[in-house]
Amino acid sequence: MRFSFMSFSAPELDFAQTLEAAKRYGYDGFEPRLESGHAHGVEIGISATQIREFRQAAEDNGVAVCCLATGCKFADPAAASAMREKALRAVELASALGCPAIRVFGGAIPDGGAREKSFDSIVETLLEIAGPAQAAGVTVCMETHDAWCDPFAVADIMQAVDKPSVAVNWDIMHPVLRAGYPVAIAFDILRPWIRHVHLHDGRMDAGKLTLLPVGEGDIDHAAALRLLKADGYGGYASGEWINWEPWQTHLPRELKTLKSLL
Repeated sequence: MRFSFMSFSAPELDFAQTLEAAKRYGYDGFEPRLESGHAHGVEIGISATQIREFRQAAEDNGVAVCCLATGCKFADPAAASAMREKALRAVELASALGCPAIRVFGGAIPDGGAREKSFDSIVETLLEIAGPAQAAGVTVCMETHDAWCDPFAVADIMQAVDKPSVAVNWDIMHPVLRAGYPVAIAFDILRPWIRHVHLHDGRMDAGKLTLLPVGEGDIDHAAALRLLKADGYGGYASGEWINWEPWQTHLPRELKTLKSLL
């Protein structure tokens, strides 16, 4: 298992500075969040020269660009076509960077919309992306998030799509706090499709999430890491720490804790 972090940890760092921080603290990878105004510069539409420079810098530093975290959401049939095109461009960017995966969302069910129609929209869109993604050597990972925190719902989508290039980004927090599934049960349901993992700890208070250091919230990271390791998971476990502490505080501390749990 390899550890990485999302650019939400240090949105003010440019690409070189992010690689330096990852290397300094011992992270194996870095996950840029696209279209969020972060300073890393990895975005759809950058030049081929920039892509080559980013890829070479990552290789030189031994820090992988492990996943492109997009904001693509497919649950709204009216927006699915535009989101599909954006996801396909993210697949192209990931392939050019030597990045193995992109993250996508199911998304919120539109007001007045039926869950079944959103389910069909997600499945149809993922099927349209699956072929180009496989040809590019990129896996499209749908996150357990928003209206799709229930691991059974995500498993149903994976079974309906049934393509090797479409998989799950297991955010270990959301099935616990928002859908009420213990870590071990969520893992057991999603295990065949997990290709990327998001880690963070926290607690819900009056419907509001408070991020906490690993081990101080309600998420059993020890169980999650133990299950992944026992299953031979060789992908990335990425810390998703958003609008939280200074990166100099949590990046070294959280990685030390995570490694100790292994």
